[in-house]
Amino acid sequence: MAGRGGCRRGREQLELERLGEAARAGSCPPSPSPPLSACSRQAWSRDNPGFEPEEEEVAAAGPVLEMDVEWGSPAAGASSSLGSGAAGQGDGGRRQRRLPAGRGGVEVLSRHQVPPDGAAPHRAAWAKRLARRLRGLWGTRLMEESDTSRERYLKSVLRELVTYMIFLVVLCVLTYGTVSSSMYYYTRVMSQLFLETPVSKMEKTDFKTLSTMDDFWKFTEGPLLDGLYWEMWYNNKTMAENKSFIYYENLLLGVPRIRQLKVRNGSCSIPEDLKDEIKDCYDVYSVANEDTAPFGLRSGTAWTYTNEKDLNGSSHWGLIATYSGAGYYQDLSRTREVTAVQIASLKKNLWLDRGTRAAFIDFSVYNANINLFCVVRLLVEFPATGGLVTSWQFQPVRLIHYISTFDFFLAACEMAFCLFVLYYMVEEILEIHIHRLHYFRSLWNCLDIVIIVLSVVAIGISIYRTSAVDMLLKKLLEDQNSFPNFEPLAYWQMQFNNIAAVTVFFVWIKLFKFVNFNRTMSQLSTTMSRCVKDVIGFAIMFFIIFLAYAQLAYLVFGTQIDDFSTFQDCIFTQFRIILGDFNFTEVEEANRILGPIYFTTFVFFMFFILLNMFLAIINDTYSEVKSDMAQQKAEMELSDLIRKGYNKAMIKLKLKKTTVDDISESLRQGGGKLNFDELRQDLKGKGHTDAEIEAIFTKYDQDGDQELTEHEHQQMRDDLEKEREDLDLDRSSLPRPLSSRSFPRSLDDSEEDEDEDSGHSSRRRGSSSSGVSYEEFQVLMRRVDRMEHSIGSIVSKIDAVIVKLEAMERAKLKRRDVLGRLLDGVTEDERLGRDNEIHREQMERLVREELERWESDDTASQMSHRLGTPLGLNGQPRSRNSRPSSSQSDGIDGGGGNGGNNLHV
Repeated sequence: MAGRGGCRRGREQLELERLGEAARAGSCPPSPSPPLSACSRQAWSRDNPGFEPEEEEVAAAGPVLEMDVEWGSPAAGASSSLGSGAAGQGDGGRRQRRLPAGRGGVEVLSRHQVPPDGAAPHRAAWAKRLARRLRGLWGTRLMEESDTSRERYLKSVLRELVTYMIFLVVLCVLTYGTVSSSMYYYTRVMSQLFLETPVSKMEKTDFKTLSTMDDFWKFTEGPLLDGLYWEMWYNNKTMAENKSFIYYENLLLGVPRIRQLKVRNGSCSIPEDLKDEIKDCYDVYSVANEDTAPFGLRSGTAWTYTNEKDLNGSSHWGLIATYSGAGYYQDLSRTREVTAVQIASLKKNLWLDRGTRAAFIDFSVYNANINLFCVVRLLVEFPATGGLVTSWQFQPVRLIHYISTFDFFLAACEMAFCLFVLYYMVEEILEIHIHRLHYFRSLWNCLDIVIIVLSVVAIGISIYRTSAVDMLLKKLLEDQNSFPNFEPLAYWQMQFNNIAAVTVFFVWIKLFKFVNFNRTMSQLSTTMSRCVKDVIGFAIMFFIIFLAYAQLAYLVFGTQIDDFSTFQDCIFTQFRIILGDFNFTEVEEANRILGPIYFTTFVFFMFFILLNMFLAIINDTYSEVKSDMAQQKAEMELSDLIRKGYNKAMIKLKLKKTTVDDISESLRQGGGKLNFDELRQDLKGKGHTDAEIEAIFTKYDQDGDQELTEHEHQQMRDDLEKEREDLDLDRSSLPRPLSSRSFPRSLDDSEEDEDEDSGHSSRRRGSSSSGVSYEEFQVLMRRVDRMEHSIGSIVSKIDAVIVKLEAMERAKLKRRDVLGRLLDGVTEDERLGRDNEIHREQMERLVREELERWESDDTASQMSHRLGTPLGLNGQPRSRNSRPSSSQSDGIDGGGGNGGNNLHV
């Protein structure tokens, strides 16, 4: 074995010499050595026990020799004796050795692993550092370790809050930047023009009050034509040819379109008894009942059916039904005269008949002054009951972007918003990866997912809208006599506005996640979470009664009152009644008996009983939460962390004095002696807390007379000077010297030390610049925890003793009262010469009971002496001298009326 080992060493030495000579000969040009990796530092520390290199030492450690040897090869035996501590396993059964390089200062590699330029380890280390820093960008409170301190936890929360506030500001700028008061005025003037203009000078009927088909044709021939075509100025001068500017400012895009939907004849059943009288029957509108056959002139789009796909239309939700985007349509003209002829032809040939269920008037205008489109839809529904119902839709939308300077600013905000969405997507993915399904147990995490999903949907709609409007405008410019169908874009714009509104709402609500770190602000969320079960139980009871009243109102008043015409309207009307918005006269007129009964009982049960029960649940829970929070231990809050950082910044800028300076100034002003009240009043005026002042004063007031003598005064000055030196050295980034007696460190100073040592645990363990090592600090922390636990148990036992002492005092007073009455009775009997045998028996029984208690106490005391543990009654520990003297037995002996427990102190 020795020969074999020597052979191996010889082969290895030959290999090393050959590689070293090749390096010195220039076959391998020298290259700057990369920094040691974590694996190489661990190997070097294993070869040299007790050595822990710092970062600077590692960087200056020089090049290394990296060997990669295959198991079972001849070289493996030669390399196995180089050192037991410098080996680490690689992939595929290979062993890797890292050793200090030889002379020449170059890194020597084996023939099995030779990087092309020697920079592979450097790239790997650089990539790891970059990945670590990138990971730090997404550091949130959910990614902190479980043993993280409260302050470090709040720092991550504060960083998360600042990032979120920037995101909120960007989102608000985007949403409010796309909406302005001009949109409202634009909608108002357009609606006044088409909805409130009378059909003729002799009639007051307008679009809102149309009631018959004849009124509809009067509207199209009068206010519609007048509103669409503004060809003359007020001085009768003509405007631009083939162009209409509504209100002289709004360009009519393309041509308007009028469209109708019909149902076929025979779509409903006629009773047998009335078939002779009624020949035709037209059902209510539905897609199944829709008429698709040609009618009237049977030529042209106005008389032949066109499906929804060819019209590029979409369904519309009216007041009576939901209508498809198909139907019979007529595109009007760009001039008033031609349009008037077209409308007259439709009216003459009975374009609207009994089968008509809806007529749409669509057109779009553009105002270049405010860069807004207005997509207008006027809908006239013809229900199966006869008559008609009108509705309208004016949608001002901004479809052309990036024109003004503010638009480009909004574009930058849009890019920032997309980056924020990407940032939060990565953050939530990392948190889900760490916490798995536990992540979804938090309501705030689910809210984060909802916000991200809504943001992604809004971004997709915005991209589609921008691309679609470009194609539509290009088509419109090519053929200005066609109808520009902006209705799909208006629909998606409306959905975008809805999603943006909901997203902004949720983003604002999420601020409660950060506000809850304040004790006062967290009362709302804590109250709601505690009373959720009671509120759910109350809600079940509430809605049972509420829906019962809604059903009653719908059946009784649904045929006569508009507010109760549908079940949904009944629900909303009842909520309005609870809030005080009601019309009792209509209810009474609809049913003079059930109307007042319904109204009176509903208000009594819902308002006076159930609503006050709900308020009582909230008030009781809030009171409990407030009392519990008053008893909780005060913890560091976000406001404290912000205040602390502000104070540190002010001290570093020398705009505020440190605690050391304040105390020194108070000592100079105090002269020879310094009273506690004077020091407290002075330091409180400078912003220090009572706890800090009391801790400082107690440390140096050794005799406890609430005054600092000259000696105590001098001792405090010495420590203050040492503390000031430590602060000065800290600011100059020099190591802090040890002091035999350290002054209580201020909160700001300890925070600076924590910031400096946060990322260097090994340096913190071995350093003694802060007075104690990290291990000693941990030991002291554990001792303090055990002391607090012991003190808590002692306090609980003292409380129990006090309760028992109070019970014994009451029993003693009761016994004394009984004995006094017995003695009074005996005295009275002797004075009157009566037989006092009964009183004597009672006295003897009481004395006998007392003697028995004393004997039981003596027996228990003797047993405790034998066992080595002093015990009182009921096995409780007590003093060895627990036997009371004759003069004290009455004061410490106690029991109930049934001879209860005794306690000896």
